[in-house]
Amino acid sequence: MSRRNFISSLGVLLLAGCGDGGNILATGGGSSATTIMPGPATTAVTAAPGVPATSNQTPATPTPPETTPAPVSNAFIHPGLLHTQADFDRMSQKVNAKAAPWISGWNVLITNGHASLSYRPRPQAVIYRGNDHVHAQNYPILYNDIAAAYACALRWKISGDTAYADKAVTILNAWSSTLTGIGGDTNGDLVAGLQGYQFANAAEIMRSYSAWSAADLASFQNMMRTVFYPINHDFLIRHNNTEVTHYWANWDLCNMASIMAIGVLCDDRAMFNEAVDYFKHGAGNGAVSQAVYYMHPGYLGQWQETGRDQGHNTLGIALMGPICEMAWNQGVDLYGYDNNRFLAGAEYVAKANLIESGNTFYTVPYVTYNNIDGVNQTALSAVGQGNVRPAWALVYNHYVNRRGLAAPYSKKFAALIQPEGGGGNYGPNSGGYDQLGYGTLTCTRDPIASGAAPSGLTAIASLGQVILSWWGSAYASSYDVKRGTTAGGPYTTVAAGVTDLLTYTDSGLAAGIYYYVVTAVTPSGVTSASNEATAITAVQLQTYLAFDDGSGATAADSSGKGHAGTLTNGATWGAGKKGSAVSLNGSNSYVSLPADIVADISDITIAAWVYWNASQKWARVFDFGTGTGHYMMLTTRNGSGFPRFAMTLNGGSGEQGIDSNTAMPIGQWAHVAITLSGNVGTLYVNGNAVGTNTAMVLAPFHLGSTSQNWIGRSQFANDPYFDGLVDEFRIYRGALSAAEIAALM
Repeated sequence: MSRRNFISSLGVLLLAGCGDGGNILATGGGSSATTIMPGPATTAVTAAPGVPATSNQTPATPTPPETTPAPVSNAFIHPGLLHTQADFDRMSQKVNAKAAPWISGWNVLITNGHASLSYRPRPQAVIYRGNDHVHAQNYPILYNDIAAAYACALRWKISGDTAYADKAVTILNAWSSTLTGIGGDTNGDLVAGLQGYQFANAAEIMRSYSAWSAADLASFQNMMRTVFYPINHDFLIRHNNTEVTHYWANWDLCNMASIMAIGVLCDDRAMFNEAVDYFKHGAGNGAVSQAVYYMHPGYLGQWQETGRDQGHNTLGIALMGPICEMAWNQGVDLYGYDNNRFLAGAEYVAKANLIESGNTFYTVPYVTYNNIDGVNQTALSAVGQGNVRPAWALVYNHYVNRRGLAAPYSKKFAALIQPEGGGGNYGPNSGGYDQLGYGTLTCTRDPIASGAAPSGLTAIASLGQVILSWWGSAYASSYDVKRGTTAGGPYTTVAAGVTDLLTYTDSGLAAGIYYYVVTAVTPSGVTSASNEATAITAVQLQTYLAFDDGSGATAADSSGKGHAGTLTNGATWGAGKKGSAVSLNGSNSYVSLPADIVADISDITIAAWVYWNASQKWARVFDFGTGTGHYMMLTTRNGSGFPRFAMTLNGGSGEQGIDSNTAMPIGQWAHVAITLSGNVGTLYVNGNAVGTNTAMVLAPFHLGSTSQNWIGRSQFANDPYFDGLVDEFRIYRGALSAAEIAALM
């Protein structure tokens, strides 16, 4: 086990993975998952209050794309969590017009026992989930009452019948005047998250009801601030004193969702921003770069829980989708963040859980996942495969009918389970209540008038070929890939009629620089071109810090790429292997390099001369990343005393590494280099290959955006700084040969 693979509390470790084993659909912490009951069948049309019983569909009116969310302002939009007033206006219009599929979603709602005027809440002073060896679990009472409050709130907003508003208010007031705490074991964190964001959503709908007094709203807001939020916040900053990657993604996600929802409900911008910042930059597995663990070609984003079971895997989509929607309704686009990374994860999870033909599921690519607890998942888990959660209407309608993008597998899943039900439609256990549901009714939008042009095109060069990925157009039947040798064109078509997947590999290329665009073939003609992506197949110097400056705090970059280094915390100059060198004191000094310095590189070479003053385990020659979850690094001495290169998307336990069989000398200059070429990584000391790994599936671009790119400093705060000198630091786009490495010396 790595020196970092420790858990502060064994008791916490044992409890954190244990949930309600009886769940029909696995909830956030369940240690087992079984397939959820089938979604609700299409219900015979039932007349809503004031709505004639008919299933005639109103002709859809195509709508233009919404390219951005509402403008951000200091004041929150209300209602502004999962649904805005415009959404409710649309629902009412469609239901009153008996339009499909909205009317079928309405019928599922009004026949659900939670959406009934006879429903009676059962508020509790303390809610328990998990075994504290004293109290019985009673959290099903809470999730049933929340399902009722939400269902009744929807009935009021859509039908205008205030009897349902009064029922929702009765439920909300009963709990805000009674609930004082959440207990049990660590599974109480799931109650605070799952039921926290759902409760806030029900209240957000009701805040516009004139008969809900300001005092009662304030009482409810106070309950959310004092009972739910402190648990949410504490979980994200402490993770119950475990190593940050110990908990699966859905633990983070439900607590993020709760913080965001409470922030809007309570008009607390700092709370809202806390959730947004964690989504983008959080250290735990719920942050989008960890939740969508690995990006395969064609933007299939392997979800962090894919190798665990499909109940938890689909829960991730059911939680991240609402986070993105709540943010969108407040003017923040998390859907599109990091080139639609959430869509990549949703498409992967949807495809993995859909039948292609007969009883055979679609196949999806998979890379091994390891975590802090010694989990070694080498294949997609078939446990619960085909799992149904009412989560897909939201995903499909945002990306396709708002944005005009293609989301073929989310679309198939949304159609398969339409109309989506809510709590109570998917069995009696907690897994059926992990999401509010009713997406067919609440999220369905009119078809977009035309699809967007292909977008998000990226080009990754490796082993003399270029792997292209792009986002498709809503109505496209195929795509054409075009290549040029001059920026801006002209371009020549190199592939026509590309369908699924949205990727193409351009092979047999000579060393050079190539420019690509993609167009889509649609019913209305060929779209405009995508963004242009550049691929460099030649070995090219990316960064060259000779460290011959001799004074000042800037190390010039002689590559011409503008990647100058900044000497930090007293880093000085000393005599180098060639000319001068940077001198690092081993206590706090290092050299900082620009952000994203290797963000678009696959094959790579990094080389330097180093002079090591002292024998320090885990001191870094370099470390590029965003913290202890995402990094690539070279250390002069690992735990066994030998140089090691490693790269990870999941902390120390997920490292792919290359270990030297030769120790680094102390008190003399030594040349070190690392090359990555496809799946082959090689570590060199003084021109000799001292370690190789032929199964490297990670490359620098998989790290995404990196803001902490350092020479002489580790991502881990407890690791020592480098004590010695560094000279002739070079980064090449492309892998140098052994002979070329020797020539650098």
